[in-house]
Amino acid sequence: MAVLDVQGLQTHFFTHGGVVKAVDGVDLRVEAGEILGLVGESGSGKSITGFSVIGLIDPPGRIVGGHIRYLGEDLVGAPERRLRALRGKEIAMIFQDPMMTLNPVLRVDTQMVEAIHAHEKATAKAALARARDALAMVGIPSPDERLRAYPHQLSGGMRQRVAIAIGLLNHPRLLIADEPTTALDVTIQAQILHEVQKLCRETGTAMIWITHDLAVVSGLADRIAVMYAGRIVESGATAAVIGSPSHPYTLGLIDSIPTRATHGTLLRQIPGMTPSLLNLPPGCAFRPRCGRASDECLMVPQAAPGPAGKVVRCWNS
Repeated sequence: MAVLDVQGLQTHFFTHGGVVKAVDGVDLRVEAGEILGLVGESGSGKSITGFSVIGLIDPPGRIVGGHIRYLGEDLVGAPERRLRALRGKEIAMIFQDPMMTLNPVLRVDTQMVEAIHAHEKATAKAALARARDALAMVGIPSPDERLRAYPHQLSGGMRQRVAIAIGLLNHPRLLIADEPTTALDVTIQAQILHEVQKLCRETGTAMIWITHDLAVVSGLADRIAVMYAGRIVESGATAAVIGSPSHPYTLGLIDSIPTRATHGTLLRQIPGMTPSLLNLPPGCAFRPRCGRASDECLMVPQAAPGPAGKVVRCWNS
């Protein structure tokens, strides 16, 4: 049984300007010990997908369709009490902004110990030791000193590492990481990527790593799902998606990454802009930016099996 099985997820926001279809029919599946990279431009619906899984969608947004099954249990419509019991213990999320995790008026040790005591009984000494070990795991020097600090006394990168440590604290079965290493330098980023890979491999934790950086997920994820305008347009094994992209949007993302081979030449860019989710073009949302577009693209393509075991949503892949 998959740790997470998302089918036909639809999360819409009902605004004065109209209905924003932030997530519109997303299918995801993550097995124990597997890392899924969820990739796309800003505004593609990646973060809203993560928030939907963990039950953090508030009005004017709501889940209007689909299923989110965690170990077989459907979380869509689950009572808030049940979701609170799962959050932080069995399903954890690391946010892009560490201040969404950290309370500015509490010391780091207080927050980390409370995160443990919220889900299990542990002595203060044992909880503090676990907090210290978690800080050391994400590369924080002098962890005892950092535990006594307030968030404002730490740098932005240090706060982000504390937030990551809190996410790992209770050894969750499912971890959703929303671009958690964007603000970190390359060496610390590499250390954290190594630690999360090790965590998934050794404990069976399933992970969704949300990012716009294909270079990061190419070395981290077992599988990749590429998202555009609220839909998954291509998914499959990392080597298959990166090595032989089928969807023109995936190809455009890969072509925009600088490499040694492209040194000194202009990178190929995806023309145009991401469409407004309030006013999507008819048919395939990528059609106005696509060099392969045809009359068939005026109809919405359905996800279909592609080469190398991939699933592709494109008429001309």
